[in-house]
Amino acid sequence: MNAESIRKLAVEALEDAKGIDIDSIDVRTLTSITDYMIICTGRSTRHVKTLAENVVVKAKEMKINPIRAEGEEAAEWVVVDLGDAVVHIMLAATRTFYHLEDLWEPVKELRDHQASS
Repeated sequence: MNAESIRKLAVEALEDAKGIDIDSIDVRTLTSITDYMIICTGRSTRHVKTLAENVVVKAKEMKINPIRAEGEEAAEWVVVDLGDAVVHIMLAATRTFYHLEDLWEPVKELRDHQASS
């Protein structure tokens, strides 16, 4: 399964479980860690766990074994690593505090600037 298909599968799994404010960031030109960062908000710790579980179940149904899932215990921020896509599921306060989207923007701007120079 290619990276775009894995991204789509993860986003659909989050949508199916009623994830909030799902954001998919293409980081292929920014890092070699993964191709996509997917960020989603859950309403409660139980909802965050459910969202993560749904991503893992849908991935396994498609014969994709998650490399690792972290954070299920506290469930304020759960990360599901699918290799070509890394899924971050957070409570709203945690997402606001860390604002992962803003961490990638300066790197993107720097790369774009270097490419145009």
